[in-house]
Amino acid sequence: MSDESDFDLRPDQWEALKALRSPFVRLPAATRFAFNDLVALGLATVGERGPAITSKGRKTLVRGSFSLLDAAA
Repeated sequence: MSDESDFDLRPDQWEALKALRSPFVRLPAATRFAFNDLVALGLATVGERGPAITSKGRKTLVRGSFSLLDAAA
């Protein structure tokens, strides 16, 4: 099933996306470059309070979590 929220993200991009679940997050240095990619894909944004996950990013994270579980099984 292909959907607009299906992305083939690199491991560092997944880590950055997962880190954005928390409000007022400080991204680890290793994921800062990946964050720029997430912004370009519309999965993250930079607001007045700092980096944040978008609703599209949340959907991607949920769908990706299930995909990763299926692959591990």
